[in-house]
Amino acid sequence: MSYVPLPLPDRVQLSPGASLQQVQAYRDYMRRRHSVRDFAPDPVERAVIEACIEAAGTAPSGANQQPWHFVAIADPAMKARIREAAEEEERAFYAGGGGDEWLTALEPVGTGPEKPHLTIAPWLIVVFAQRYGLDDEGGRHKHYYVPESVGIACGMLIAAIHHAGLVTLEHTPNPMKFLNALCHRPENEKPVMILPVGLPSPAATVPAAAKRKKPLSQIMSVF
Repeated sequence: MSYVPLPLPDRVQLSPGASLQQVQAYRDYMRRRHSVRDFAPDPVERAVIEACIEAAGTAPSGANQQPWHFVAIADPAMKARIREAAEEEERAFYAGGGGDEWLTALEPVGTGPEKPHLTIAPWLIVVFAQRYGLDDEGGRHKHYYVPESVGIACGMLIAAIHHAGLVTLEHTPNPMKFLNALCHRPENEKPVMILPVGLPSPAATVPAAAKRKKPLSQIMSVF
């Protein structure tokens, strides 16, 4: 495919004052995003989940190869199988497989091997990274900047979920290879994370430690 330039579509141009006002409002809105482990079982329309994934699919990627796949799961039996397999890995992790340093770092977050959110949340989104592409004949072609590309898409997905008035949690059981079989995904794809999605339980809490974000002075340098 040859290069074909197009005029910039959907051009957005704001005055400096409007630009600052808009981005500050977005910053404040994103500050109200929280990772939540306590979900309400209330249903969420499939169209909402689809729109969130479509937003994630607009992410930039290396050579525009879009090396991702999102599996959206509402089926209770399938969610139960994922929970069972994830908790098996988590029990090994919390029994010492994760190492003392990692387990100590997790103490302020209050996590454990039981993952009820995987069956209570109305939706799970399992994100896969395509390590390489496959053509119709099964031939491989290289994908570039896969971790970076999929990481950007995941961030945009999490922001879209928040924008939809929903909550989520980035869950990464280790190892996650069981997800390929359960989600019927090919060998060229690597599971990246599970995102339970839904409304928060009325009794939902967040760890106090999670509210402590680094100030701008610690995360930004200017030259």
